[in-house]
Amino acid sequence: MRAMITAFVAVAVIAVGANIILDNVGFSSQDRSSSNAVRLD
Repeated sequence: MRAMITAFVAVAVIAVGANIILDNVGFSSQDRSSSNAVRLD
């Protein structure tokens, strides 16, 4: 049971960390799938 809880926490930390890092680097879906003709806020 302890290993499963540790794995869930690890997955959550990796997912949140990857989201933050990729958003700061510029790999968000908003940056990747828009062209110059699209106005984004």
